[in-house]
Amino acid sequence: QLQASGGGLVQPGGSLTLSCAASGFIVEEYVIGWFRQAPGQEREIVSCISANGRNTYYGDSVKGRFTVSKDNAKNTVYLQMNSLKHEDTALYYCATAKSGRNDGRIYDEEHQYDWWGQGTLVTVSS
Repeated sequence: QLQASGGGLVQPGGSLTLSCAASGFIVEEYVIGWFRQAPGQEREIVSCISANGRNTYYGDSVKGRFTVSKDNAKNTVYLQMNSLKHEDTALYYCATAKSGRNDGRIYDEEHQYDWWGQGTLVTVSS
């Protein structure tokens, strides 16, 4: 299971850190992706991190502002979001794609992900 948390209301320019807590599997063996879906829009990938934690991917709209990381000891992946903009408002999801321990592959397409957690809502508003 995946449990995303950490969403909330934040002013433009503010920061939030989302957490994706995994249970029943270990994040060291999976690519973990963060996706978001804004009202009336399609779901899009925000970021992902490889199973070995060495490689990351960011969508163009969040590059330089968001940082993905993982804590294997806590079996949790994080998404640090800085300099938030109105257009970052969305329901944020984490998802998994089976990989392998020490595997550095990243997956940037939605169809590559198998399991999805419930989303956490991020609202950027003044």
